[in-house]
Amino acid sequence: MLLQDKTAIVYGSGGPIGGAAARAFAREGARVVLAGRTRAALDPVAAAIGAAGGTAEVAEVDALDEAAVDALVDGVAARHGRVDVSFNAIGVGDVQKPLLEITAEEFARPIVTAVRTQFLTIRAAVRHMIPQRSGVILMFGGGGPQTLPGLGGFKVALDAMEGVRRQWACEAGPHGVRVVTMVTGGVPESIPDGFDPKGEITASLVEATLLGRAATLADVGDVAAFVASDRARTMTSATVNISCGAIVDH
Repeated sequence: MLLQDKTAIVYGSGGPIGGAAARAFAREGARVVLAGRTRAALDPVAAAIGAAGGTAEVAEVDALDEAAVDALVDGVAARHGRVDVSFNAIGVGDVQKPLLEITAEEFARPIVTAVRTQFLTIRAAVRHMIPQRSGVILMFGGGGPQTLPGLGGFKVALDAMEGVRRQWACEAGPHGVRVVTMVTGGVPESIPDGFDPKGEITASLVEATLLGRAATLADVGDVAAFVASDRARTMTSATVNISCGAIVDH
């Protein structure tokens, strides 16, 4: 298995993206720590992993709380002897409106949230990865150079995360730590079923692709597991584009 005997922490694993990655990590042999603010959202993921023969533990933690993040990661390292993968897929609280209609607080919120949570969770993991001379930091949501009207601060937050990724890759790389961002262009399955515009949004996401289909949650998990594995050991300071051609690399 790709991640046999590895230890992975997944923040936001009660959500669709984090949950998909956590299930894939466990399927590939990793011990998975499911981190999130709401235990009720984490328990079903842990149960599904256990039912499939995997290993998962649940940790209630706010990924914006510096002390809580440090304590979580230190505890994981103490119990399991290492931290091999850290994947942060929490929501950033974005408000998507045209810039002329959005408040300064609404615009800044996703930018501040994304940068803070990524910095805290990456730093906590890298502190343990450096002594072991290995580790993988996965980020989610880089958006390429193009944007769309009405996204408020969301796309700016994604761009800021790319800056975070480049800086950590530069400073942690000499110690054997890799940092990679996954780019999807949108995953229709992650949109709640009760959300009225889901059909319209799904159609627009698919229409924007070159393959005539969008990434699935299974795709997200499969690629995340590969990137986190030693088979991708040459890959760092990079984006992995699984947008089916919706985002064209340059």
